[in-house]
Amino acid sequence: MDIRYSCNQRDFKRYTTEETRREFLIEKLFVADTVCATYSHVDRMVTVGIMPVNEVVPLDKGIDIWHNFGTAYFLERRELGMFNVGGAGKVTVDGTVYELGYKDCLYITMGAKEVLFASDDKAHPAKYYIVSAPAHRSYETKLLKIADAAKKPLGAMETSNKRTINQFIHPSVLKTCQLSMGMTVLEPGSVWNTMPAHTHERRMEVYFYFEVPENNVVFHMMGEGQETRHIVMQNEQAVISPSWSIHAGAGTSNYTFIWAMGGENQAFDDMDEIPTTQLR
Repeated sequence: MDIRYSCNQRDFKRYTTEETRREFLIEKLFVADTVCATYSHVDRMVTVGIMPVNEVVPLDKGIDIWHNFGTAYFLERRELGMFNVGGAGKVTVDGTVYELGYKDCLYITMGAKEVLFASDDKAHPAKYYIVSAPAHRSYETKLLKIADAAKKPLGAMETSNKRTINQFIHPSVLKTCQLSMGMTVLEPGSVWNTMPAHTHERRMEVYFYFEVPENNVVFHMMGEGQETRHIVMQNEQAVISPSWSIHAGAGTSNYTFIWAMGGENQAFDDMDEIPTTQLR
């Protein structure tokens, strides 16, 4: 498990491109039959990628649970959400099997002991993108299809940001302790997400960019509004965004991204917007 420690905004101003990428970018999430996990001390969020090809992969494969979490099993004091961004597959949670197609979402509550990941076809393996947050009580493990998401159209073609926010793990859809996740799909011809840029002091965020066409990239904007930085990201990469940082991006093509949040509250209007003309 890769461990990332917290960085404050004053020190961040002095980071080089290499240091910025090493601190916040998660470059590789999907390796055959491997659990690729990154533990961030920003709100203790864990970002995981699992791509089962030749075997059924348990959630804790290769992870020293006691050393990293101080618990007997991964979800003893945690909850998690996941999206399948690959071929069809199955996730087994304490003996119950959930079938996940492309862009389906599964929320697993605190207390689930055995979580197993499989692909239906090794030639087209499932790719499970997972984010886990600390939890204090159990709710309901639930499969959410794309049709179950609360859809929120935003933006316009004139401003290159016509998009649909699909809210899956969200207070309007189901209850969780603190984890929220959803998927934003940009229309062809649109490249901007999340404008005007904003911060939310009480919550951090992780972005996962996918459906980025070959030979295209996304310029992910971060840092304080008066002193921004960027990370150039490729397909199927994730980035950690602390509460003090903006989180916005523009691609050389349209794309899709999954956002995950954890922190003090789930009030989505609790943010500090920064007018675009005031960004520096």
